[in-house]
Amino acid sequence: MKQTVLILLLLIIPLSSCDVLNQVSGVIQLSQCDYKYNSISDIQLAGINLGNGSTISLSNFTTISSILTGGNLQTIPFSMTLNMDVTNPNRAAAFLNALEYVIEINEMEFTTGKIDVPLRVEPGQTAVLPISVGVDIKNLINRYSRNRVAREMSGFLGLSSDPTKVTVKLWPKLMVGNNLVKVPAPIPVEFTFGGNNR
Repeated sequence: MKQTVLILLLLIIPLSSCDVLNQVSGVIQLSQCDYKYNSISDIQLAGINLGNGSTISLSNFTTISSILTGGNLQTIPFSMTLNMDVTNPNRAAAFLNALEYVIEINEMEFTTGKIDVPLRVEPGQTAVLPISVGVDIKNLINRYSRNRVAREMSGFLGLSSDPTKVTVKLWPKLMVGNNLVKVPAPIPVEFTFGGNNR
């Protein structure tokens, strides 16, 4: 990631101002930060509030299982907030103007999106990066299969004993002139979530 950012720096130096160089420096610091899973909160599935997913009641279990099979529903809205810790071990601040992300669940592309809120992490500090996620499960069923989506989401929500590997890819953006430019290589983060033992 650092090498990619340095290549980007070399490409824009002829066009750059001091402000752009500061932003590139901030993105370089960001690429050297430590990223860890913090929590998942505000899980909503088809209008059912599941909180952080750790206390799904028996009455909700059957309803959720039925929803995940698709049934006759035209849409199956799912949303949550993924909170990630970003720790800056550097001597300079790490920051970005915006970012794009991809979230995969067991190598199934779950959702993509962007965050337009700036993030700044001071040297030696940790900041929480909240990623608001919204997806229509029905679209995933149409793209993959009913069985695969139900299996992966059941593990993710703790309805089965299988934990889920979650991969998050983050592409920071910086301002060049009046345009946001996406760094070519993502920052990858992996963690496991779900299963009956969480």
